[in-house]
Amino acid sequence: MAMSRRTVETLLDLVEIKLSSMQVLDREDARELAQLENCRRDLLAMRAALKGARPIARPAIAEAS
Repeated sequence: MAMSRRTVETLLDLVEIKLSSMQVLDREDARELAQLENCRRDLLAMRAALKGARPIARPAIAEAS
């Protein structure tokens, strides 16, 4: 499943917001925290891979004469 850079950035933002707001009170919370940290790591890797990918060519804008 291919995701756009914008999608990866949005998901990364959401995961980081959730991570920053979590309070670990029990084992279930600890498991969720670990899962979110894994998700964040995967999204960071995807973002790095997408940044290394060749950007989509945009049409040139004609300059006014």
